[in-house]
Amino acid sequence: MPAAKDIAIIGTLLGDDTRAAIVAALLDGRAFTARELAHGAGVTPQTASFHLSKLDGAGLLNILPQGRHRFYRLASPDIADAIEALARIAPNTKAKPAAKRRNDVCFARTCYNHLAGCLGIAVTEALQARDVIKLSGEDDFLVPATGEQFFNDLGIDLVKLRKRRRLLARQCLDWSERKPHLGGSLGQAMTDAFVKQRWLRKQSDSRHVYVTDIGHRAIKKLLGVDVEALERTFCA
Repeated sequence: MPAAKDIAIIGTLLGDDTRAAIVAALLDGRAFTARELAHGAGVTPQTASFHLSKLDGAGLLNILPQGRHRFYRLASPDIADAIEALARIAPNTKAKPAAKRRNDVCFARTCYNHLAGCLGIAVTEALQARDVIKLSGEDDFLVPATGEQFFNDLGIDLVKLRKRRRLLARQCLDWSERKPHLGGSLGQAMTDAFVKQRWLRKQSDSRHVYVTDIGHRAIKKLLGVDVEALERTFCA
């Protein structure tokens, strides 16, 4: 069956530890050089280039030439969503179960440019409690009138976002928390707004994001989420 054959090809590609590490490094939507990805995967640049060629040949990557360098990133948000879904069902033989791990990435990280982890769940649940977003079926959120005003105040143009091919507000099941956080173009736009306001700061070599001092105060005022208390509970 053609579909089964295609799935097998992807499974074979991602079944390699090095390729899996490379794809995981690209999950936040950023682009990296082969050398940077090699360092993260613990292999030589030549080995990384071999694996990148395999991933590119299967249509999983986009290559962005910039001067003498070539940057690699995932070809689409759909691919990131699929990888996150695989992470949720994959057996965890080398570490504690994901839901029981306590580290910076599990607390707050980017998932293809939207906020994930414990903090992502807390923000999403606060948005729901304030009727900014509501569950819509098993896969999406909808934005009621109260949400329209909320996001407008954050400088987010919902009309523009709705014109994009990417889904507006997706329920993205968080692999470390096992609850849905806000994904889609709206999740990305809100995270971008938090970064622009300097509430969040991305780490250059990781998916982990920091909450700044300004962010602690602003997120608590905006959503009632006490980030410091949340982190203390998370790390307990």
